Amino acid sequence: MAFGELDHVALVVRDLAAMEALYAPLGFSVLYRERVEEQGVDIVGLRAGDSAIELLRPLRDDSKLWHYLGTATSKLHHVAYRVDDLEGELARLKSLGVPLIDEHPRRGAHGNRIAFIHPSYTGGTLLELCQTPH
Repeated sequence: MAFGELDHVALVVRDLAAMEALYAPLGFSVLYRERVEEQGVDIVGLRAGDSAIELLRPLRDDSKLWHYLGTATSKLHHVAYRVDDLEGELARLKSLGVPLIDEHPRRGAHGNRIAFIHPSYTGGTLLELCQTPH
């Protein structure tokens, strides 16, 4: 097993409409808008070739994402890669001693199943693995 193509790059943003307006003149078009209550975010996905830029706006003022964003207008949150078999990939990584935030998949945007690798393993970059619905 191996990581597949880049699925998306996620940015935590203070204002979805303002950030969407900044990306529109650059040629990025909206792929989806979604609220994921389980993760406490509103999401706007922007087309970036075969990948996407996900703009994440936290729903609650006490969110860890608001704390992470701080006073910035936007901030890189994670890079996501597609995998064909998320459970298998998580088991493989766990057997290699890779620290995982999620040992089991959880629900992501637009029906994806997702899991995160701990950034301590990747030098500070949060990596997401995502499996699209079949």
